Amino acid sequence: MSLTAIHIKNYRSIPDISFPVHKLTVFVGKNGVGKTNLYQAMRLLHCAANGTITREIADQGGLHSVMWAGPRKRHMSTRLVLEAELDDYSYAIEIGFPRPTDAALANEPMIKEERLTLRTGKRAVVIMMRKGPSVMIRGKNNKMAQHMTLLPSETALSRIRGHKDAPEIDAVQSQLTDWRFYHDFRTDQASPVRQPCRALCTPTLSSDGHDLAAVFATIADIAEDTTDIHGAIDDAFPGAQLHLGMENGQANLSLAFPSEFPDANPPINRPYKALELSDGTLRYLCLVGALLSYRLPNFIALNEPEASLHPDLIAPLARMIKKAAFRTNIWIVTHSEQLAVQLSEETGIIPRDVIRRKDQNSGATWIKGLKLTGEF
Repeated sequence: MSLTAIHIKNYRSIPDISFPVHKLTVFVGKNGVGKTNLYQAMRLLHCAANGTITREIADQGGLHSVMWAGPRKRHMSTRLVLEAELDDYSYAIEIGFPRPTDAALANEPMIKEERLTLRTGKRAVVIMMRKGPSVMIRGKNNKMAQHMTLLPSETALSRIRGHKDAPEIDAVQSQLTDWRFYHDFRTDQASPVRQPCRALCTPTLSSDGHDLAAVFATIADIAEDTTDIHGAIDDAFPGAQLHLGMENGQANLSLAFPSEFPDANPPINRPYKALELSDGTLRYLCLVGALLSYRLPNFIALNEPEASLHPDLIAPLARMIKKAAFRTNIWIVTHSEQLAVQLSEETGIIPRDVIRRKDQNSGATWIKGLKLTGEF
């Protein structure tokens, strides 16, 4: 089940936009055009699947803060709408403000509607429909029947489990919760990435990268094939060697560079611990872990992966992204024209320019070349 298209409505700088998603999707643009809003809207769909979307909206300042703030016509909806198309399936959620009569706290983001739809040819079949607190599911008799009632902060997608007549709900929920978002790997001295982590089999890197050493150890000990990670490191730092250690149930990593004193006997080539590595080097290692881990999630979103990297690392990063795109869907938001060009040369994809529209929706985020029909 692959992500094929996205629809976003009334989110921050995005009044209404629909566009296709490919195996590798790259958005490039200047500061302030709304690239991160595209990324954050995707994160909200992920939060809908794990049941935390209203809390996430509250953490972003509440529904007043995340709603479209531009010119609004009288007929425009006051609901935030997010929709993901996954092959033949479509999941949509609508969030709005509570009415005085609603059973919700004041100004609480309230889930108004959810829909899970199966498209079979030109026909669309609704599998699950939620309106207000009531959730309806299509049964074997092809009729909709009430299944449960929910609080305004609960999503049907996260609450319904193992329904015998609608296994598609579990399948879509599993797909969306598997998504990973890598936005900002902390590299300060107190960063968890710089500390040893628990020595546990870790097939996928966490969003904050704290289990990076365990991810590398899993590849080395379980997959028994470190060709890709050593190749990606050598591509960026020629001659460098990754070292992994285990002590007292903790996994740690270090990186040894070619000797600065080759004439010494023996040559001086001390491995540098994670605490000693530069911010850019550590961030690159995190990207290696995110893109080349033992088991990649079915969708990876990278927001400004070039941050803190020297320009010499852009080409190795693009080659690493190309390799990962054979295994999963990747979405990239970047400021770097260099990275966009390099990815285009490596993969043949067309990077999409994110812009601000200069029409009646003044200041609205848009994608250059996108038609109103949702096609490029």
